[in-house]
Amino acid sequence: MPRAGLCSRWGGRVLPLLLAYICYLLLGATIFQLLEKQAESQSRDRFQFEKLRFLENYTCLDQQAVEQFVQVIMEAWVKGVNPKGNSTNPSNWDFGSSFFFAGTVVTTIGYGNLAPSTEAGQVFCVFYALVGIPLNVAFLNHLGTGLRAHLTMLERWEDQPRRSQLLQTLGLALFLALGTLLILILPPMIFSHVEGWSFSEGFYFAFITLSTIGFGDYVVGTDPSKHYLSVYRSLAAIWILLGLAWLALVLPLGPLLLHRRSQLWLLGRGLGFKEGGAPETDGLPRPQKTPISA
Repeated sequence: MPRAGLCSRWGGRVLPLLLAYICYLLLGATIFQLLEKQAESQSRDRFQFEKLRFLENYTCLDQQAVEQFVQVIMEAWVKGVNPKGNSTNPSNWDFGSSFFFAGTVVTTIGYGNLAPSTEAGQVFCVFYALVGIPLNVAFLNHLGTGLRAHLTMLERWEDQPRRSQLLQTLGLALFLALGTLLILILPPMIFSHVEGWSFSEGFYFAFITLSTIGFGDYVVGTDPSKHYLSVYRSLAAIWILLGLAWLALVLPLGPLLLHRRSQLWLLGRGLGFKEGGAPETDGLPRPQKTPISA
């Protein structure tokens, strides 16, 4: 069947691309972890040493000592070390966090709260992004292409029975509702619960993330006072990829669903409209267009 063959060809293109996409993220996570984790540990240890020395000598500090300590804090913050807590804080470059960072690189979100600090890590990040960003765009474009190919099967929607038209419209509406629930409603609720945010803050984070704006004012898994699951940030990265893929599928559906709904409303009133806008009554033959000679 043509439709089955179309889906088979589309799946044959998307599945290898999806596999390559996931493998590329895993590769990036592994290399970022190897390049950056040791440097982060050294920066964390240095910061803890300076903080202890500050606490021991705070009664005799002068202006220069305070400035030096502030400089150490700023350097630690730039390298992703949170000044709060102690050296037992979770690493920003364990595998789960590295996978999360790799996802923000290829999706161009770039929160700005974490970046490679070693020269090798910075060089690798440049070349990783040069390959990963086009790969991400190609993957999302293939998803959109698959949906558009499916929508071409619905071009003769007006010629189908009303029951079929209603089922197709309800199916689209159900797809949008479930996607909204699983991508835009439940994740913000989970983030709000885990991070101690309000739901509006969780929804704000979800929107800023999936729109790839990525301000960096809210980032999951960065509070040193909380004990996160080791896979928490990896799951957040997977949510980002699924959310972007869902948006790539949904954006073309909005205008289509509004068009279908308006046509159903007109059909419910016993009216139908041709593409040219002329009304027609069910059961009567449609007039044929006669070309006008110049």
